[in-house]
Amino acid sequence: MKEVGWSEAVRRKYPEPVVLVVSCDASGKPNVMPAGWSMVSSGRPPMLAISVGHGRYTHKLIEETNEFVLVFPSEEMKSLIDYTGSCSGRDVDKFAKYKIETIKSKHIKPPLIKDAVACFECRVRGKLVSGDHTIFAGEVLASYISDKYKHRLYNFGDGKFRTIPDSKK
Repeated sequence: MKEVGWSEAVRRKYPEPVVLVVSCDASGKPNVMPAGWSMVSSGRPPMLAISVGHGRYTHKLIEETNEFVLVFPSEEMKSLIDYTGSCSGRDVDKFAKYKIETIKSKHIKPPLIKDAVACFECRVRGKLVSGDHTIFAGEVLASYISDKYKHRLYNFGDGKFRTIPDSKK
């Protein structure tokens, strides 16, 4: 082992799962952003956590509403990761601009995204300020899976996204 700078060493994290985080403003207008930092944070009750930068519009919306939908994108959604990460919901209605198809959530305002591998309706139950990000822990109120899409998208770095096929085949 040799000592290197943080930025060089952290590049070894790839591949990493990528998710989409859907949030809404107080009037119910949805926003979506891609995120690389998410995890299961509890089994009982089921909870998922995401880390969102303080300056992000999504951060503001989650702070205001305490709700989000965590989406595992399918391979069909590769371009959506780039599109939704290239602009801010403060300035652009991403759902209208990129023609994102949604399904109404059962318990919260942010919608599910059609053609995802899985979607999770979450209500914030805990927050941790972690440097320039906040980790939002959301209790999963409802979970959904696709019959059509089985493999979630991973980020391999340098703008490369792909699925990891099932190893049992």
